[in-house]
Amino acid sequence: MTSNDDYVMQLLVEQGYLTQEDVDAVANSIRQEGETSLDVLIQMGTVSEDDVLGMIAAQFGMEYVHVDADAIDPAIVDIIPNETARKYGVVPVFAEDGSVTVALSDPLNYDVVDSLRYALKINVDAVVAPQVEVKAALDKLYPESFETKFGMDDDSIDVETKSKVEGGEDAGDDDAPVIRLASMIITEAVKMRASDIHLEPMERSMRVRYRIDGSLRQMDNPPKRLQAAIISRFKIMSGMKISEKRVPQDGRIQVKVQGRDLDLRVSTVPTNHGESIVMRILDKTNLSLGLPQLGFLSDDQNKFERLIGLPDGVLLVTGPTGSGKTTTLYACLGQINLPDRKIITVEDPVEYQMSGINQVQVNKDVGMDFSAALRSILRQAPNIVMIGEIRDSETADIAMEAALTGHLVFSTLHTNDAPSAVTRLLDMGVKPFLVASALRAAMAQRLVRAICEKCKAEYTPTDRDLKMLGSMSKNSTLSTMYKGKGCPACGNSGYKGRKGIFEIFMVDDSIQRLIFDHSPATVLRARAREMGMRTLREDGMLKVASGMTTLEEVLRATMGDAD
Repeated sequence: MTSNDDYVMQLLVEQGYLTQEDVDAVANSIRQEGETSLDVLIQMGTVSEDDVLGMIAAQFGMEYVHVDADAIDPAIVDIIPNETARKYGVVPVFAEDGSVTVALSDPLNYDVVDSLRYALKINVDAVVAPQVEVKAALDKLYPESFETKFGMDDDSIDVETKSKVEGGEDAGDDDAPVIRLASMIITEAVKMRASDIHLEPMERSMRVRYRIDGSLRQMDNPPKRLQAAIISRFKIMSGMKISEKRVPQDGRIQVKVQGRDLDLRVSTVPTNHGESIVMRILDKTNLSLGLPQLGFLSDDQNKFERLIGLPDGVLLVTGPTGSGKTTTLYACLGQINLPDRKIITVEDPVEYQMSGINQVQVNKDVGMDFSAALRSILRQAPNIVMIGEIRDSETADIAMEAALTGHLVFSTLHTNDAPSAVTRLLDMGVKPFLVASALRAAMAQRLVRAICEKCKAEYTPTDRDLKMLGSMSKNSTLSTMYKGKGCPACGNSGYKGRKGIFEIFMVDDSIQRLIFDHSPATVLRARAREMGMRTLREDGMLKVASGMTTLEEVLRATMGDAD
């Protein structure tokens, strides 16, 4: 926390804020890299940061203050240049008559004030403020320019590109800064747990955004003049034709970031102001996700495990794009991937390489679409088949017939809820008797952001919350809810990671009869509710009550769920 924590703890003991037993208790504790005993004591609540800094300030005859960037006069910010403020970790809070007062978080760093006086050629006084407030004020008043990050040393970027470039030479030494910049964009995205990187050319700027936990977050924009070089670099890395800028292109980058092997699916599209690039980050560690990590409640997990253990039939996972359907299917395959079973998948594209599974890539250019691939792989005598998506009637018919001939078939479908999967198949032209006989279940899912465990806190629902609950508030047991306050671990968003909410539609004899009669989705849904099906919103509310997510997240994800 400070440049001399041992001295500070001795003062805290002398002043009665700590006992020697407190100090001895953490002396040999296991700490994270860079963490001191004083940091541990503050985290444990044995002593507060306010007490520590207030005591130090008093010892050195300094004032202890709280810093609010919005309350600082913009006129005095220019007194200290950006580079100087960031170098010394200070923000100006007051200025008059050729003198400036700065706030710093480490009053034991004696050289800061003298160095500032020499650099600024004016008198400098100092006050003490909490480190988090000084950092927040620095970030707001002195935003780190993209070019500052751009100048970082090569050693600070841990990206090893594995992709082999075909049809062109890689960038030379003259392009080394652009290479560092491209690597830095990927590294920062991985550090921030982003799932996508968006590079979007605007009229006067180039916008960089990361999708984190399903929400896009604006990053520092690179200079517009570097736009062409950055786009060319990523096209080279992904094996695209850098001279072709008129048509969309797809590519793939294989990189190693911080010791992790990652695949990046790259897509370019021409726009008015240049080519837009989106890179989907595929982290192979996601393959180790089991069903519990997806967010199932215990009863739904038991039900789903029984379904994926069936010897035949069709199991559909439904939902819009980006709702985690493919991740769920991979988790299913990982659980049932045993030596006595042959599993074949048909995907477009193959997102993750899974050992022990035969994965077939769709290639429409040579006539290898989903239906053609599916007809071929059924002659390979598989036990389990996974189809990336049912997109047409021919693929749907083959999938249903495969299930009736003793195969277990997994696939995805784009519908808003689980019972609508039946209606969608019938609209495709699949005969009702095939759907009724082959379909075992359809599961709709959505993704909601999970509350950060490090800053999770209880709160009592407000009148607004109860109004948002609507009719559910009358019989709801949500007397206590949870939310994240925001901390460095979650980027002050209050959320970290995502979990699924689910709606499992089971097909029994009564549902089969309704399908035979070509009943609409509303009738199927009403019958499923009578059988005990939990809707997406109801499943979400149970997860709100358990402290997994927030009311706002569930309502956002289930806007169309009126039940």
